[in-house]
Amino acid sequence: MDLGTQIDDAQVDMDAFPPARVEKPLVYKGRAASSNQVSRFDPHTRESIDDGWSSLDEEVPALRTEVMLDAAKSVINYIQSPDLPFDRTLNHYRGCEHGCIYCYARPMHAYLGLSPGLDFESRLLMKADAAALLKKELSHPKYQCAPIAIGMNTDSYQPIEREYQLTRQLIQVLSEANHPFSLVTKSSLIERDIDLIAPMAAKGLASIYLSITTLDRQIARRLEPRAAAPERRFETLRRLSAAGIPTGVMVAPVIPALTDCDMEKILEQAHQSGARKAGYVFLRLPHELSDLFQAWLQQYFPLKADHVMSIIKQSRGGKTYQSGFGQRMRGEGVFADLLAHRFKLTCHKLGLSGERLDLRTDLFSVPGRWQQSLDTHQLRLF
Repeated sequence: MDLGTQIDDAQVDMDAFPPARVEKPLVYKGRAASSNQVSRFDPHTRESIDDGWSSLDEEVPALRTEVMLDAAKSVINYIQSPDLPFDRTLNHYRGCEHGCIYCYARPMHAYLGLSPGLDFESRLLMKADAAALLKKELSHPKYQCAPIAIGMNTDSYQPIEREYQLTRQLIQVLSEANHPFSLVTKSSLIERDIDLIAPMAAKGLASIYLSITTLDRQIARRLEPRAAAPERRFETLRRLSAAGIPTGVMVAPVIPALTDCDMEKILEQAHQSGARKAGYVFLRLPHELSDLFQAWLQQYFPLKADHVMSIIKQSRGGKTYQSGFGQRMRGEGVFADLLAHRFKLTCHKLGLSGERLDLRTDLFSVPGRWQQSLDTHQLRLF
């Protein structure tokens, strides 16, 4: 048809072409997830509908953080994984107000009957008696000392730690017992506890890692909305190192075609800030996290979304996640191999060693007053 040709009006049945359904995402300031997606255990699904009064166009109500008590009989969690340099962890918080959209711990909220989406970053649980439980377990006659990792599921220094101070209480207990520990965080709040950590580090009992995902402030604000800014984490590395605390950096997670370009620069700046160890983790998307992350990509980086997910699937055997040991942290294929080579080459250039822990266990002892209370309790049995 020539461009100048007039097109006759035609009667078109518009009902045959219904408008595409667009679901308005829940956008809350300081929150990464855009939905409260139901968990894999929930038999029902929910969706928003317009009640005829344009209700979907109304401003969403404020989303406030709710903290609930988490009853527990123990606080040390024992694990067996060749991918990790430790065999036990302390997790005194469940859910994380940092709200990192990529957090592999999000699906754990499903076991609580809560959503791995917005619930994970706004409906939190805390073990108020975590320090007392830790004392009890360290005092058990059969307890064998080994480095313990604090907060591997959710960040031990997330914002609510300012009020509840459970992490500080746990470190105090470990300090009294000369028990070695390691910790990974995205928060500068850890500087508050340098007075406890530095003396332990001097004895070879503490090792701290800062997790840094990207150097781009705008990406970081959307990825991990309530975590410290990237440059602030480098400052925390400098302050910890200046206090004599062994520090490292975790480039985690590495997101292909979005943050992987920063890997070398992160390692270089971390080394300049005092880090002497390093590790990385390829993006993991288990269970509900896959849909949550893809929705986030479509919302903030729609032009890159397909490319990012294509590389992830190429590195995960055609899926969005692999759970097998040796693969879940690193991935497989051309991109994953290239990433591993880049990391190894940069660490060799900078003199950064691996993330394996080199902490002392021979100093451990049950403090006297704990032992006396145990003896008194045992005498009551006779």
